[in-house]
Amino acid sequence: MIEFFKEPNIDWMGKAKYFFALSAILLLIGWFSIFSKGGLYYSIDFKGGTNVDVQFSLPPDVDQIRKALGAHGLGNSEIQSINDIGAKSNEVLIFVGQNGTSDEAADNSKNDVINALKSAGVGTFAIRGAEIVGAKVGGELRQQAIWVTLLALGGMLLYIAFRFEWVFGAAAVLAVFHDVLITLGFFSLLHFEISLTVIAALLTLVGYSMNDTIVIFDRIRENRRLLRKEEFAALVNKSINQTLSRTILTSGLTFLTVLVLFLMGGQVLRAFSFALVVGIVVGTYSSFGIAAPLVVFWHRFRDKTEAAGSGSQPARKPA
Repeated sequence: MIEFFKEPNIDWMGKAKYFFALSAILLLIGWFSIFSKGGLYYSIDFKGGTNVDVQFSLPPDVDQIRKALGAHGLGNSEIQSINDIGAKSNEVLIFVGQNGTSDEAADNSKNDVINALKSAGVGTFAIRGAEIVGAKVGGELRQQAIWVTLLALGGMLLYIAFRFEWVFGAAAVLAVFHDVLITLGFFSLLHFEISLTVIAALLTLVGYSMNDTIVIFDRIRENRRLLRKEEFAALVNKSINQTLSRTILTSGLTFLTVLVLFLMGGQVLRAFSFALVVGIVVGTYSSFGIAAPLVVFWHRFRDKTEAAGSGSQPARKPA
């Protein structure tokens, strides 16, 4: 295996207070932004709107359509090509956010799209239909996304508690919560919208972060069998140092991939790739900076409690 460091000896647990301080600062900044703005910025997947089906005479330039919609105040619209197998599609769906749910609101959205497309010079087109997507459906999608995330975390907690100890599972789940909350804070700070693709990215982040944490926990478990007399914090430091090259190699290559996707993937993938860019950095950091120190703190607390309990017992009189 490739090693970037030859037997590193970094005291990770000695720096745990700095890791927690950094996480607290990031959480406070991000969630202050969320509360000050009245919540996260949701896409029209969750808010509801109007689907406008447009048929063009020739395959259209989607970027040109997006610019035209933005110039007419419809910059939050989503555009989806209806692809034919083996050929470029002449038909697109334009999803326009709106506040109303009446037929009049649908007509207004359709007219706004028509005016934007006429000014864009995209050629001949025809509106095939316009359908309302209510905000109630968007609210249900949002609730389902929350439940899917919670169920995934619950399943991981049970698995890690079964494979290791319950405290390892609790620490891993708290670290993943930490990753998701910080990522959402960055979304608020930079005004990225939460869409269904972003939910998929967050679930990917949950799995990625958990996988990196389990690698460290597995090495801790192996070292506990081999180094029974070693102090637990020192054993955790050794385990993190032993997996450091693997962490840098896997996380570094994945980070470079999603960074290229963020920089060159276009507007459609921008929020999705941004979630992965932030999530991989924070998820890798939380494995050794949050999850592992939480396990160490629990062991110290348990040892102190057991020592205090044994010290308070009265001495037995000799027979």
